[in-house]
Amino acid sequence: MRFSDLAGKEIISIDEGARLGVISETDLVIDVDTGVIHSLIVPNRGTFFRRRTLVIPFHGIKKIGHDLIIVDLSTMENEARYLRELDLDR
Repeated sequence: MRFSDLAGKEIISIDEGARLGVISETDLVIDVDTGVIHSLIVPNRGTFFRRRTLVIPFHGIKKIGHDLIIVDLSTMENEARYLRELDLDR
């Protein structure tokens, strides 16, 4: 699947049915050697004081449809730990 196939799709939580964002607003963590997507990093709007970023591993994607992507938030990873592992939080 190409990134252009994913662009513009809405990300929906399977548990709540809530809209989490759109692929064009998210970051993808991709292994450049293999081209495999490791995770989606979704900026969650939330409230003013409780903003957080959702890190959803690729295995947390349950279905990729024509207009949306359904994800399972129970697979979500801890943002700070994940960024430390990727060495991106400098």
